[in-house]
Amino acid sequence: MSKGLSRRLGPELTGVATLIVFFVLVEILIRIGAINVYVVPLPSTVLASFGRVIAEEAVLQRFLLTMWEALIAGVLATLVGVSLGVLLYRSRILRLAIETWIAAFAAAPLVLAYPLFLVIFGRSALTIAMMGFASGLAPVILKTLEGLLGVRPTLLNVGRSFNLTPAQQFWKVQFPAAVPTIFVGLRLGLIVALINVVGVEFLINFGGLGQLINELAERYDLPGTYAAICFVILISVCFFLVLERVEKWLRPAS
Repeated sequence: MSKGLSRRLGPELTGVATLIVFFVLVEILIRIGAINVYVVPLPSTVLASFGRVIAEEAVLQRFLLTMWEALIAGVLATLVGVSLGVLLYRSRILRLAIETWIAAFAAAPLVLAYPLFLVIFGRSALTIAMMGFASGLAPVILKTLEGLLGVRPTLLNVGRSFNLTPAQQFWKVQFPAAVPTIFVGLRLGLIVALINVVGVEFLINFGGLGQLINELAERYDLPGTYAAICFVILISVCFFLVLERVEKWLRPAS
């Protein structure tokens, strides 16, 4: 294996090896009785249940529905959150007035407000997507604001030395410099949105992987429940890979 290929594949191979070692260790601890098998099933039985869950529980349709709901929530949180973050950056008095309230909103357990969303939007996928959007909005706003406020004065002075207009200064200097912090907010927002999407599906027993987890848990099918949770993790991985590609596209020099 060449050095370049080894450098590219090294982190991925290390991650896979770490997961394998972790699951083998858990398997051993369960078999010797250190971990209760009625709380955490054997990883081997979880792996064996994937075929059954896929064949019997319409996992593909549920997976796509949950991913679609999380995607709508994430896109809305991105568009609205970045726009509001820029607005707060531009308006100092507005920032001083509501930044603390947005931070408090980020800490609020919005999942408990699902009855209100049910009244407004009905028992539908739209309710779930809007709850995900509401929960993921605050981290995007705050991190966008943090990124723009954290742009180094040296970069701004360089832009002024080239006589850039305010719009050019923003798009060519400030926004590229803030992209890493903004994407931290996008990742946090997507995590919170996905958690709330699956949580509301679980609570109202409507569609998607959350409903499947609820049904399998009620049957006390622990291997199937953990297998369904793995599909939720797969959605998160897909979103993170897409975000990584978009960030690299926005930062071609990095």
